[in-house]
Amino acid sequence: MLRRILIIPFFFISISVFSQGMNLHDFDMKKWHFGFSLSYNNSDFFYNRAPNHSFFQDSLQSLNVASKPGFTLGVVSSINLSPNFKIRFAIPSLSFQERNIEYTYLNSPDSPEFWVKSIRPVYLDFPAMMKIRTNRINNMAVYCITGVRFGIDMASNKDVDNESASSTDQIVKLKKTDFGIEVGGGFDFFLEYFKLGVELKLGVGMLNIHLNENTRFDQPIDYLRSKVWTFSLTFEG
Repeated sequence: MLRRILIIPFFFISISVFSQGMNLHDFDMKKWHFGFSLSYNNSDFFYNRAPNHSFFQDSLQSLNVASKPGFTLGVVSSINLSPNFKIRFAIPSLSFQERNIEYTYLNSPDSPEFWVKSIRPVYLDFPAMMKIRTNRINNMAVYCITGVRFGIDMASNKDVDNESASSTDQIVKLKKTDFGIEVGGGFDFFLEYFKLGVELKLGVGMLNIHLNENTRFDQPIDYLRSKVWTFSLTFEG
């Protein structure tokens, strides 16, 4: 379904781009460009179980991470170094993410115990990206991007008291900050009044952001590193 939703507008944009003359012919002559970005994200974790924790300790049978959709809003600014090289910032970006960590405890073969711990960070992100773009083909160009991202979790639950909480109320905590790299690519469409960017990128965390408090739900986890796919529409004038 998502693929169909994306293909239809992409098809009509392509027709519009190739059916008219050169739009925004002086776009690459300007030093600065500003705009905004609307994004759909799908959040996951790179994770591993603790090496000294047996999956059968405490009857733990399985540990899984379920990715969930979210969205990101950002203000975009771009510095033109040349028509083919640009530095792009999306400062600030507000990224709403969600993942579930799923635990299955096998107390007896006939009565497995299943727990789901939801993690819902809201990151204030500060990404800095290098954008490498081809020459324009009429009103379209192809580009790749790579760079770094620093994020602060504005909805951090690191101060929640897990020690006196029941298993139902205990949560899996993340550290307040995250840092990682991003890489991706996309298409620029030069429309009559603005430039539309259609982009897909992968963000990979470089830090272990699991805040281990040695609870029943923390012990099996060796590390958690962020993994976020983001599909974006950027609008620049």
